[in-house]
Amino acid sequence: MHRRRFIALLAAAITAARTLRAQQKAMPVIGFLSGGSPGPFASFVAAFQDGLSETGYIERQNVAIEYRWAEGRYDRLSALATDLVGRKVDVILAAGDEPALVAKSATSAIPIVFLIGSDPVGAGLVASFARPGGNLTGISAMFAELVPKRFELLSEMVPQVRAIALLVNPNNFQTEGVIKEMRDAARARGVLLRILKASTEDEIDAAFATLAHPSTDALIIGPDPFFGARREQLVGLAARRAVPTIYFGREFAASGGLITYGTTVPDVYRQGGTYVGRILAGAKPADLPVQQPTKFELVINLKTARALGLKIPQTLLLLADEVIE
Repeated sequence: MHRRRFIALLAAAITAARTLRAQQKAMPVIGFLSGGSPGPFASFVAAFQDGLSETGYIERQNVAIEYRWAEGRYDRLSALATDLVGRKVDVILAAGDEPALVAKSATSAIPIVFLIGSDPVGAGLVASFARPGGNLTGISAMFAELVPKRFELLSEMVPQVRAIALLVNPNNFQTEGVIKEMRDAARARGVLLRILKASTEDEIDAAFATLAHPSTDALIIGPDPFFGARREQLVGLAARRAVPTIYFGREFAASGGLITYGTTVPDVYRQGGTYVGRILAGAKPADLPVQQPTKFELVINLKTARALGLKIPQTLLLLADEVIE
């Protein structure tokens, strides 16, 4: 009798274990690939999770997320993407231009949702915005295309500008395009343009150290996830060097930066979350058109402006979506 009971209990335990394994295997897995760092990007991850939840997916309840962070080291992205592909994740969220390109090279089978700051067609990620084709779709935040507009806004704030610097990451594929657009814009206004390059924290320090020799009246921070992850360093250096600086995301102004103009980054991540959720539910990337932002946010930090001795034109204050006192 005891032997029969033991066998029955053993059979039930085996069945339960098999059921648990089946459930665990059934839970979809998202690969989250970023060139940035988890700390500075925490609010963006939360926005991505919000987008996922809108489609019914909640992390650790009915979906798992494997996070891979390059910490600004873009040379690590290829190995990180290969690792996610090897784990057979169900979909990859590629947060940034470089992660998107690397993910595309790593797999043609796993669906990829990209969040990039440039033109995905020009980058070779998709065939067109309306009909992406292949295994990729996503959101283009148009960060790169807005660099001339940032130059225009900064020129209004510092009307006597004669020389302006553009800080870019040389490891970002869109850098040459950004430099070209800025050169055209600076030439049209008769302003001297200096190009500064940095891909490490030490190189950022070195770039700022050159601003006084020759004298530079203002600075534009080029769009890049590495710079997004180093916003406290960038804002602090701009304050110490007393150089009026424009950035590409609201988070910089909230950290003390003078002025920012661009897409609301958390909205981009939230949209990415909804696209990932739709793909997990059965949608095909080729059938989901690439989304573009319809709203751009201008944020001005008045406290920083006063510290720099700048008087913000009333026209800019009226245009601003947010003024930080």
